[in-house]
Amino acid sequence: MPHVELRKISDARQVCYAPHSHPHWSLGAVTAGRSTFCYRNATYQITAGDLVMMNPHWVHACNPIENQPWAYLMLYIDTAWLSDLRYQLGLLDDSYWQDIATAVITQPALYAGYCDMAACLLDEQRAIGDKQTALIAYLSSMMQTLAQESPATLPQAPGALEHVAAYLRANCAADISLECLCQQSGYSAGHLIRAFKQHFGLTPHAYLINQRVQMGQKALKQGQPIVEAALNAGFNDQPHFQRTFKRLVAATPNQYRYPLLKQQQPVKTAETVR
Repeated sequence: MPHVELRKISDARQVCYAPHSHPHWSLGAVTAGRSTFCYRNATYQITAGDLVMMNPHWVHACNPIENQPWAYLMLYIDTAWLSDLRYQLGLLDDSYWQDIATAVITQPALYAGYCDMAACLLDEQRAIGDKQTALIAYLSSMMQTLAQESPATLPQAPGALEHVAAYLRANCAADISLECLCQQSGYSAGHLIRAFKQHFGLTPHAYLINQRVQMGQKALKQGQPIVEAALNAGFNDQPHFQRTFKRLVAATPNQYRYPLLKQQQPVKTAETVR
């Protein structure tokens, strides 16, 4: 099931994220305690029983409150795969992604269904067909519930900023100076940093690093060694990659790729399943 990842964290007091984004849609369940959820320009206090969701490329962070215990499950879904499911359900006019306005939802039935679905995905004794059925059934129900609300809309960034963002995505492994971006956009350094963060939620440098980590994640999924993934993504060395990766993903590169290693050498438990 390459289109889905599920992370289970039983004690998230030490699991801290820097503001970041990713290309997939995410759906999480707080299973114990409470936390602070920062999503674009809003902040939510979430607690056990809440479901939280994040659109692709929307900047967010979810962190513990004063070392208070909390736990969660987080599902990451491939955007194209989920768009196609929404289209097949008749919820979209075409199979292209449409952002979802809801950030936090508290519905006991949806929460219980999420936990049941997650338990199925995490059960190593369940057949892959059962897992696929459970995933599709739950997401179909969730998408139909969310379709009752108006879709989310974001203000369009000026063309110069869109060009800068596209350049950073296409060349994230290269050394890109702020001066270079200023020349491309016609903005002064201070204006570019402020305007870019206003529209994309991150400074140009943070956006670049975020793209590098995403490239590293993709490489690890494909089985590349950590040092190779680090260098190909533009990091100077493996330790730098590992520190940055953990700050944005809240897991080390080795923990992230553990399911791939598990296929070659089976063991009992894993932090992330795919």
